[in-house]
Amino acid sequence: MKKKFNYPLFFLVAFLIGFSLLFFYTLSTPASIQRFGNPNYFFSRHLFFGFLPAIIAGIIAYKLPVNFIKKWSVWLVAINIFFLFIVFIPFLGITAGGATRWLNFKYFSVQPSEFLKMSAILYLSAWIASKLPENQVSGWKSVAKRSYYNFFYIFVPFLIFLGIITVALFFQSDASTLAIIGLTLLAVYFSAKTPFWHTLSIVVGGSIFGLLLIKFEPYRMSRWLTFLNPEADPLGTGYQLRQSLISLGSGGIFGRGLGMSTQKFGFLPQAMADSIFAVIGEELGIIGCTILILCFILFVWLGIKIAKNSNNRFAKLSSIGIVFWITFQAFINISSTIGIFPLTGVPLPFFSYGGSHLMVELIAVGLLLNISKNT
Repeated sequence: MKKKFNYPLFFLVAFLIGFSLLFFYTLSTPASIQRFGNPNYFFSRHLFFGFLPAIIAGIIAYKLPVNFIKKWSVWLVAINIFFLFIVFIPFLGITAGGATRWLNFKYFSVQPSEFLKMSAILYLSAWIASKLPENQVSGWKSVAKRSYYNFFYIFVPFLIFLGIITVALFFQSDASTLAIIGLTLLAVYFSAKTPFWHTLSIVVGGSIFGLLLIKFEPYRMSRWLTFLNPEADPLGTGYQLRQSLISLGSGGIFGRGLGMSTQKFGFLPQAMADSIFAVIGEELGIIGCTILILCFILFVWLGIKIAKNSNNRFAKLSSIGIVFWITFQAFINISSTIGIFPLTGVPLPFFSYGGSHLMVELIAVGLLLNISKNT
């Protein structure tokens, strides 16, 4: 079989990463000077503790045999879930903003829930590929036997897996990551041609659970109320959204120019992380925002094409999961920034500050390129 490198996907991601580094360099300078007196502090950390390790991890994911990754996926997700719980050990975990989600490694921190996005996709894809091969979906002679197998050997174990993840992320107060992982896994599960009522019942149950999380957690309720009426408390809960909209509005069609944002000078909260799209809009305008959104749409098309052309069920489902996760997360981040979805605190893929999410995203890209070359 002739192996062919997927240049369109590679150059698309290279463009996104290259531009994000250039943009982050200009964005992080004011905060670096203000907090540490060093204009390159945040950029250096982003480069050496985020980008470079992420590149190495992505290359490893590209080089490893796909079947090797499938074989070890159960251990990857087991180790990942273990780390989700040890963040609660006082001298290992880091608490910030009322949530404990990070592991302290002295010179840098790691957020295990970011890696769960990838490991959970790999495990579920490998599990479905082994338990529900494509020829088994339509190969049952008895409808009753097929329904029994689908319920007790597919649906129930999937619910248990979702339950473990839900418990871990619930205690970390990370509902946004839980929603992203849950919907991504559901997309993989549905793509495996499982019975539609399985997916529908999980959507209904998950929606009820999500509403309960919002109702009985004051800060989540305040985010929804702010989303419904952002002008009710412009200097309190509505401040971040208000400043994001000011940033986007002041950019106009063509933007102020790269590095010319004024909102990044302490006015816009989380300018390097959750609200980075607002700064992109201020500096590059509607044109720049549109190009970025089109890049993510192109990523979807290229990823779905890889999944469609793959003759390996594990690879096909993994590709679908990766594409859904990255683009759905980008959609959530952008939507919350422009005010059509409540603020969630999820990073913009390839752009926001933070090594954990960047590393797992480049691992995902490396795996997509790996799957593509073996198609």
